[in-house]
Amino acid sequence: MNYRGQFIGMSILPYPSLIKAASRRIATRLLPGSCLLCGADSNNEAICPPCRSDLPLPPPRTCPICADRTTHGERCGACLKDPPHFDRTVAAFRYDFPLDRVIHALKYGHQLALAQWFAAQMQVSLTDHACDRIVPLPLHVDRLRERGFNQAGEIAKALGALLDLPVDLQTLVRTRATPSQADLTDKERLRNVRGAFECGGDLSQQRLLLIDDVMTTGATANECARTLKIHGARSVTVAVAARAFKH
Repeated sequence: MNYRGQFIGMSILPYPSLIKAASRRIATRLLPGSCLLCGADSNNEAICPPCRSDLPLPPPRTCPICADRTTHGERCGACLKDPPHFDRTVAAFRYDFPLDRVIHALKYGHQLALAQWFAAQMQVSLTDHACDRIVPLPLHVDRLRERGFNQAGEIAKALGALLDLPVDLQTLVRTRATPSQADLTDKERLRNVRGAFECGGDLSQQRLLLIDDVMTTGATANECARTLKIHGARSVTVAVAARAFKH
């Protein structure tokens, strides 16, 4: 469809500074009850039904562990060769246009109401995944101070209310401010986040739901899951608003 709005971080998009600026403009220009993407009346929903139906969905067959695209829904070669520390991944959308603009509106346009919208979309995919508590992927304190909020934490709180699950915002912390993962190779991403997280509690036999907005290679989620399992977690399911795929 023809999106009439100006769209709004992830570095796979060109000109990130311009995208951030557009995100902030959209946050102040649209009237309450208007669709973030097209500006039409959305009956107080963040995204109107026609735009919602146009958002990119994950491929029909994906690896059950990392949610990457596979031919028959089998475990992918990467997960067979080097199994990640998380047990499965659930994604509501594919990270692509125009869903990427909606995520940027949350992260850089401070459209915090979108956290509730994303949580509702993710809830649909989580009905068959039993968990004991929700843990958002944490930001380093410097990044949190700069942004003012953790988008993963906002989604986690909204999802916790929908699933009637406790949300743990304290146990998992990011102790090292790592450089952006955007321009790194897969191996460099793994090294970049190694040892970046610490866990301050006993998670014995806990089935955890680890929340983030976007998964690209899964390196950050993998390091978080490694840390959580060191402290006793029985299983870690990663749930993201969107999964990015290599084009």
